[in-house]
Amino acid sequence: MSKEKIFIFDTTLRDGAQTEGVDFSLEDKKKIATLLSEIGIDYIEGGWPGANPVDTEFFSKPLKLNKSIFTAFGMTKKTGRSAENDPSLSSLINASCPAICVVGKSWDFHVKTALGIKNEENLENIKETAKHITKNKKEFLFDAEHFFDGFKSNPQYALDCLKSAYDQGARWLVLCDTNGGTLPHEVEKIVAEVVRHFDGVQIGMHTQNDTGCAVANAVAGVVAGATHVQGTINGYGERTGNCDNTVLVPNLSLKMGIETLPRDHIERLTSVSHHVAELMNMPPQHQQPYVGTSAFAHKAGLHTSAIARRPDSYEHVDPIAVGNSTRFLLGDLSGRASVELKAEQLGIEIEDKQMVEVVEEMKRLEHEGYHFEVADASLELMMRRAAGEQFDYFNVESFRVLVERGQDRQFDTEATLRIDVGGERMITVGEGDGPVNALDNAFRNAVIDIYPELAEVHLTDYKVRVLDTNRGTGAVTRVLVDSSDSEATWTTIGVSGNIIEASWLALRDALIYALYRHRAKV
Repeated sequence: MSKEKIFIFDTTLRDGAQTEGVDFSLEDKKKIATLLSEIGIDYIEGGWPGANPVDTEFFSKPLKLNKSIFTAFGMTKKTGRSAENDPSLSSLINASCPAICVVGKSWDFHVKTALGIKNEENLENIKETAKHITKNKKEFLFDAEHFFDGFKSNPQYALDCLKSAYDQGARWLVLCDTNGGTLPHEVEKIVAEVVRHFDGVQIGMHTQNDTGCAVANAVAGVVAGATHVQGTINGYGERTGNCDNTVLVPNLSLKMGIETLPRDHIERLTSVSHHVAELMNMPPQHQQPYVGTSAFAHKAGLHTSAIARRPDSYEHVDPIAVGNSTRFLLGDLSGRASVELKAEQLGIEIEDKQMVEVVEEMKRLEHEGYHFEVADASLELMMRRAAGEQFDYFNVESFRVLVERGQDRQFDTEATLRIDVGGERMITVGEGDGPVNALDNAFRNAVIDIYPELAEVHLTDYKVRVLDTNRGTGAVTRVLVDSSDSEATWTTIGVSGNIIEASWLALRDALIYALYRHRAKV
């Protein structure tokens, strides 16, 4: 196993775009490509020029990506057509990028059933495609589709497919677990055989997550000698996704001592993870290893007391290494010591009397239905208020929400707020898809000129839970709101017998916390 350097290839903009519900705009692609280049990704696969208008325009002009290599994706030429006269290959050759990654079949079963051609014809297509691309002075990467299934079925033919690309100048031979069904012990064995067969040739990995083993399979490939790994930010991708680069990179660099991204760039992974999730309009994965908000979160009790003395007692790496942080979670069983730890972590100085009041207030609210363990932002605001901090950014005197159903069975929702901002009293109206959206829009209409930083704050998730189901429609409801900006994600909570009031309480805390964060940063 080489420990000198593993090249990281990111395909968020191509394979990640196949995530259900994702549709990139041109500006989204440019922003994500910039983020990836800033952390030192070696190859950025931008998409498939010629396949759709967005990708075609994306590759119409060169991108400034620091040292990252901008890469286009495509397929081998079609049977019965020369490489020079294949429109798909022409789009790749004309793309404004120095590298091209082409996928070709390496499983004889797929050659017969999917392409409907002979094995020899497929080898010829790979050979002529590689020859054409390298002749046009483009770096050529060959993605051997279904390689592991193909190798298990017909190893010689799978190797012949790789050889057809290598003999014509392929710089990388990438072994793809396209169905995601191969397990780590199989991957390590097969990659080792390929490395021995192509002694000195650069071997890459592309793993899907259908068995939950995408990262493990990529690591197994590296152990066996691969020096290039393809993945996506947050593991986005078709079906269950791809190898997650935000997990792979720290596994290789922090655990195995292998160079991937520049060492001082790995600490940006958490920020990039959240930023890309926001641009993709996807909720963050709280339990995601390394970069998730729960990755270094500990409940009150044995863990927190031990971490207070030695952080490494329950944390396998320093959270700062990936740009994350330790969190102490408080619930209705938390005692004073746990609250003190939380206050110390947040940098809040609370006197003894106030500390007792915080513990009692927290337990009272938890009894009513609040759940601060999952609403850190609301908890922090409560503790800071107890310490004497004021959050008098605005005061909403009253609000009203109207929902009207028209004859076309469409709903119109309108919210009216009476609000005081800096001594100026105003009435504002907002429309939305529902009560929460309408309230949010009404509030922003009133304050956006005063607090322009709120334009960067978005509601990313909204959850409602009925607490006392025996009361039917009169039950108390708990609302959790996840909000984010380009740097962080936070959760706030509201509880009430009225679902709209519970929603407003959670939304109000989210907006107050956003304004507090902005001022604390400034």
